[in-house]
Amino acid sequence: MSVPNFPSRRLTSRVETDGDVWVFWECNKRDNLSRVSNLGSGGLFIQTSRHLAKGLPARLYFLVPEGQIRAEATIRHVKSGEGVGLKFTAVSDSDRQQFSAMLTRIRRQHHGSTKA
Repeated sequence: MSVPNFPSRRLTSRVETDGDVWVFWECNKRDNLSRVSNLGSGGLFIQTSRHLAKGLPARLYFLVPEGQIRAEATIRHVKSGEGVGLKFTAVSDSDRQQFSAMLTRIRRQHHGSTKA
């Protein structure tokens, strides 16, 4: 029996970050620094070995050339030993322009690296 190929449930697509995006984040009263594996306007996946429960809130502080970007998110997916998927719940109003610029830069880098 074959497994049907279902489309992604995500409303927005994500793009691989090529290892150049890091985020300082706070969750469950602990601080962390992690590499962002993929990112989109709706959420991200970060690498961590910490075991965290779905539904926990997190505060994110991106460490990127675009400048200060602060966001709030909720853990939606846990991949043991690899990381967690988070859904954005809020991006600071004052940081939205930088967030948009970061996404644009990452998408351009990704599309440039996939062309032959």
